[in-house]
This record gives sequence, structure tokens and C-alpha cells, in this order.
Amino acid sequence: MPEGASPERSGRSAAPTGAVLTGIACAIASFAVFALHDAAIKWVVMADYSPWQVLFSRSLVILAICLAIGRKRVVIQTLRSPIRNALLARSIGLLLAWLCFYTAAGKLQLAELMTIYFASPLLVAVLAVPLLRETVTRLRWISILIGFGGVLIACRPGDLSHAGAIGLALLAAVLWAGSMILIRQIATKEPTLVQMLTSCFSFVLMTGAVMPFKWVTPGFMDLTFMIGIGVLGSLAQYLLIEGIRRAPASVVSPLEFTALVWSFVLGYWIWSDMPGLNVFAGAVLILVSGAFIVLEEWRRARAMPAEAPAE
Repeated sequence: MPEGASPERSGRSAAPTGAVLTGIACAIASFAVFALHDAAIKWVVMADYSPWQVLFSRSLVILAICLAIGRKRVVIQTLRSPIRNALLARSIGLLLAWLCFYTAAGKLQLAELMTIYFASPLLVAVLAVPLLRETVTRLRWISILIGFGGVLIACRPGDLSHAGAIGLALLAAVLWAGSMILIRQIATKEPTLVQMLTSCFSFVLMTGAVMPFKWVTPGFMDLTFMIGIGVLGSLAQYLLIEGIRRAPASVVSPLEFTALVWSFVLGYWIWSDMPGLNVFAGAVLILVSGAFIVLEEWRRARAMPAEAPAE
């Protein structure tokens, strides 16, 4: 039996309604915080700070938060973790995903960036079938196809003016999808703080190695933004991992579509971005795709009898 299959089934039997709906609530909150986090990243990258420095600063703040909360106990748990290799592999994938995303953020509108990036939750829903043995119903497959259509439209086929940035956003989506699958496989194996500490410590080491060549001393406002990115990132990661503990990856991941609304609002409010019709059309299709999946899970949760009282 693959990692992740047994915990999910036992979670459904223990609290079929409460666990999944709590996971959905955590995920929606996580993606709302991530939208604000991504807007702050775009602001800092546009101020000519390298993605390496932004990721280094962000990871350093999250690492400090994890150590302040977990102290010596979380360090010992991390060092003794039997799944260190899986956590390290996830860290490398996340690092590459963030670097691609940060680089693309400086060249694309926030709404456009996020719409293209939302190929990721669709890929997770597809990969969850062979890798996690999650059941994807016919309605979910239809929803996934609708969502992929939205991503393709948002990518502006035939327009090569931002082909490099679009390609980086798509590559970030693929790498993030892989990390989501790994999170689902190991989410029940170690506490959330251990997973966050491992990732951020790896990020600090890898990005810190290039800081002598990339570091630019930030002003007070930019430094405040970098610290804020770390705080928002830590909160969003914690909520996401807690959400994935309680609900299937194929259900949680499409909920990321809710961040689309925030990205459109924040992009217009901060930079007066007005996305093209293709981005609006793609976003609508993606939101419809996500709404179908959420409604289906809601119906299934309500129809499923409670086999045991929720713990």
C-alpha cells in the first residue's frame, strides 16, 4: 500500500464530514494568505531584488518562527526524522518552484501569473490517481479538463512577448504539483513544524550560498516587506499542511483557485492591472472547475453517514 493511502481512508472513517470540511476551511484560508504573500513578492521583485534574496529572507523569517515555537524539541524531531530524504526532496522541488515563480512575478501581471500557475492544482488532481490511489470521479475529470482549458487560454497561445515568463510560471506549477503530492504522502508522518523547519532550513542553506553574489542591502520599507513575506508564508504553509492532513490532495488542491479572486483584486488595487480578456476567460473556466469539485465533495460529505464519532 503506497504512503498516503491508509491515512486518508482512516481519516474518512474517523470523521467523514468534520475532517474533510475542516481541511477545506484550512486550505481556503491558506490560499487567501498566499495571494497576499504573492502580491508582496511581486512588489519586492519589481524593486530589483533577486528571487534568491527574497527567498533567502523569507525562509530565514519562517525558520526563526519555527524555532521560536518548537524550540529544542522540533530540532531533535527533525534530526531524528525517518523520512529526512523525502523531506529534502520536497525542499529541493519547492526551492526550484519558488525561484521560477519569483522570476516570472517580475514580468507578468499578478492575475496573469496566478491564472497560469493554476495548472498546478489540476496536475495534482491528475497525479493523485496513480501516486496516491485517490479516486477521481467522472465529474472531477470533467472539472479538470475545464480547468486545463482555462490555463491554456490564459497562456495566450501565439503571443511570444512573454513566452519565457509564461514558461517559468508553468514550470513552477509542475514543480509545485510534485511537492503537493509529496506533502500528502508524508503529511501524517511528521508534525507540521518538522516539515516547515526542514524546508526552510534547506532553503536558507541553498540560497545563502549565493548571497555573497546576490545580496542588496534593503531599505526600511523593503526590509519590512521581506519580513512580512516570511510571516505570511509561514502562516500559509501551516494552514496548507494542516488542510492536507484532513482532506484528499485532489480535493484540497483545486481550492487554490479561490486565490484567483484575490489576485485580480490585489493586482488592480496595487498596480492598476487590467488583465486581458484571455486571462479573464481562463480564470472563469478555472473557477468553474474548482467550484464543481468543491460542491461534489460537499455533497459526498453530507451524504456519508458518520461511522464513528469525530475525535
